[in-house]
Amino acid sequence: MPSASIVLLAGTEQHSDLARVLNALELVRECQAAGDQVELIFDGAGVSWIPLLADPEHKLHKVFVSVRESIAGACEFCSGAFDVKEDVRAAGVPFLSEFEGHPSLRKRISEGFQVITF
Repeated sequence: MPSASIVLLAGTEQHSDLARVLNALELVRECQAAGDQVELIFDGAGVSWIPLLADPEHKLHKVFVSVRESIAGACEFCSGAFDVKEDVRAAGVPFLSEFEGHPSLRKRISEGFQVITF
């Protein structure tokens, strides 16, 4: 059974960023449907998507909700740097800070996860 860490790094500035978010969420859904071990990590500018996706009016909200069980968390450092820490907390997304305030991708690689970035 494959294990995948899907890391969303895309910002919110460009229309193409929305496509990256959708592709990341769809890959998580596909892995869930196949019974794979999968987790979604929001990192870098990607943390800015959490308050948007948590809004029931956002067009990708339903997809976001459908992958909720696979959300590992959001980078704690980047959540502060992008000024969305309280929004991330309000959305119920845990913070990841395993390596100097950031998620440890090395840890995931050592555990056999394939890291895929969007």
